[in-house]
Amino acid sequence: MDDDQRRVMYSIDEAFTHVGFGKYQGLVLVYAGLGLFAEATEMMILSFIGQAVKSEWKLSSTQQTLLTSVVFAGLLLGSFFWGFVSDHYGRRHGFLGIALVASVTGLLSAFSPNYLSLVILRGLVGFGLGSGPVFLSWFLEFVPASSRGLWMVVISIFWTLGTISEAALAWIVMPRLNWRWLLALSSVPSFAVLLFHGLSPESPRYLYMKGRSADAQHVLEKLADASLYINVFVTSLAELPGLLFSAVIVDRVGRKVSMTIMSILTFIFLLPLVIIEPVTLTTGLLFAARMFANGTYTVASIYAPEVYPTSIRATGSGIASAVGRIGGMVCPLVAVGLVSDCHQGAAIILLDAVIILSVVCILLFPFETKGQELTDTLVSDSK
Repeated sequence: MDDDQRRVMYSIDEAFTHVGFGKYQGLVLVYAGLGLFAEATEMMILSFIGQAVKSEWKLSSTQQTLLTSVVFAGLLLGSFFWGFVSDHYGRRHGFLGIALVASVTGLLSAFSPNYLSLVILRGLVGFGLGSGPVFLSWFLEFVPASSRGLWMVVISIFWTLGTISEAALAWIVMPRLNWRWLLALSSVPSFAVLLFHGLSPESPRYLYMKGRSADAQHVLEKLADASLYINVFVTSLAELPGLLFSAVIVDRVGRKVSMTIMSILTFIFLLPLVIIEPVTLTTGLLFAARMFANGTYTVASIYAPEVYPTSIRATGSGIASAVGRIGGMVCPLVAVGLVSDCHQGAAIILLDAVIILSVVCILLFPFETKGQELTDTLVSDSK
């Protein structure tokens, strides 16, 4: 691997680490898990249909055993073949072939007119079932390194769910219907893999390795957007405890002290983000920072109209609010621009510097309005 490829690989790993495990990876988990679920159901059939087929067609023990052996022979060939297809033509092409072969031959095997056709079709089902490594490899390429072990264990649960479901299905179907119904119904998960194939994204790591950087970038942007929605939703919830916290302290310690305390706490929770942290920790820090920042804004919105007399209260508060909007104008040009250019640390330092300046200004305010009556006119000796 040359230096350019190493830099690309590093950038992908960095992107996944920054984004973490979000909604998009959750969809990838479900689709890959569905593939494992389908494989498990078809594999478990071997435990239920052998004796029934033997009795119906008067098979020998060797013939019954061959029904199982041919599936594993198909798995042997399929695991290599679909791995080769996925590595050379794309993960999604591998999924499409796997789903087509497994679903169609799985359903057709339910209509087998004789033993030979059943053996051939079950062998082809086994060939289609060599999908486990493909789905696992694909899912692995979407998971951040920091939590890879955990999520690879989680996805294995789908295999277990598939075996349990197949056992339950056989328990219901076999006494009431027959083995053909069990084969037909067991092909449904493979058809589901085929049905939802259009929703599965190509691996961005694979796309980069094939020189399709623009396509890889598009996948990463969709992944980041999905995670952004979750992060914004979670951090937006912080405004509620921010309001409650400010309500608790504003009349107890005063307006100036309340704004000072919450500004300092905002500074403290933002500071660790100078270094890029795992997404879960980042979301938690942003939640706390937004909570106290919103609390500071709430108290400032109370303090400003209390300072001005009735004759100019609305004008004074309006001017104060308008000045505050300057931050909203400057932030996209400076802080957001820095983050977009991968200078998150510099953006956080800038925000913390503004907070320090704000604290100094708060401490220099000559008025404390806690418990004070509102004034109606300008007076020269206001305190």
